[in-house]
Amino acid sequence: MPGRSNLLAFLVIGLLIGGLAGYMTRPEETAEIRLGPLSVEVRNNERARGGGPLTSNQVQHIAIMTAIGGAIGLGVGFAVGRRRS
Repeated sequence: MPGRSNLLAFLVIGLLIGGLAGYMTRPEETAEIRLGPLSVEVRNNERARGGGPLTSNQVQHIAIMTAIGGAIGLGVGFAVGRRRS
């Protein structure tokens, strides 16, 4: 079972790195102002700075990056397991 522990270790490492990368690159939140039929949305192209709660778009971005990191970690774990076998 050493191959399974390597696979799990790479999966966890990939999830952690993906989550950290997603958090560090999360998009800036948007501000929307509505006055009757007029709606104005203000966006910033920079990454978000610390402080304040996460918005749903930011959480979605972090979750996607975490899933990508986990998939990459899982692929690396399979590759390392095949190479050792």
